[in-house]
Amino acid sequence: MSMIDEVRSQMVEAMKSKDKPRKDALSMLLSALKNKAIDKREDLTEAEEFEVVKKEMKQTKETMELAPEDREDIKEACRIRLSVYQKFAPEEMSEDAIRETVKQVLESLGITEPSGKDKGKVMKELMPKVKGRADGGLVNKIVGEMLG
Repeated sequence: MSMIDEVRSQMVEAMKSKDKPRKDALSMLLSALKNKAIDKREDLTEAEEFEVVKKEMKQTKETMELAPEDREDIKEACRIRLSVYQKFAPEEMSEDAIRETVKQVLESLGITEPSGKDKGKVMKELMPKVKGRADGGLVNKIVGEMLG
């Protein structure tokens, strides 16, 4: 089942149970997923679906941070939205999992004594493997430590 179908079915459940905040959050996510699919003119891959979810989460966090102190209603709506989106977000990779992936990339590239000069090659090979499942800044930091 695609994420669009999953979000749609959960939205129907939320409407039946009269859970308006949850329904609204699912509606926004569904809209974002559909718009991405329309732009692409074909079904989204799992990675693209995760990308949309992460983008929606990021925007919601920004909205929450920029909301005025006295607007607790906005912050609460954002918290609800984030909790709903979290269920659709990809599992974040741990630091150990990222390190293991970097080791595999080094092996596949035949790099036995990694140095800073190898960073470009390593990142080019590594990023597609961790995209959407790991924070880019954390990946960069770990690669820097391992090659340094």
